[in-house]
Amino acid sequence: MITITEKAKARIDDLIKESSYDESYFLRVSVQSGGCSGLSYNMDFDNTAKSDDQFFEDKGIKIALDMKSFLYLAGTELDFTDGLNGKGFSFNNPNATRTCGCGESFSV
Repeated sequence: MITITEKAKARIDDLIKESSYDESYFLRVSVQSGGCSGLSYNMDFDNTAKSDDQFFEDKGIKIALDMKSFLYLAGTELDFTDGLNGKGFSFNNPNATRTCGCGESFSV
């Protein structure tokens, strides 16, 4: 399961509203090969379920992961920061053994 912080929920809600997405849309989180550490995070909105999707809901946000991504992201917390040192979503992934400096890629 992936959980989200209150700050991440607020930002996701804002993005949904700004994009005029209806309630059929959900947050798709995935892992792709690439990045400095070997794997990188990807997030987007989608409204089409795939056959191997695993669905979770936290704080009213529906989240979809394909099975491969689920294996890498189980237990991860999605956060959003808007401080002076940077702005954006971050993944607090307990499965990552190494992350790059920018936090966008990891290895297990």
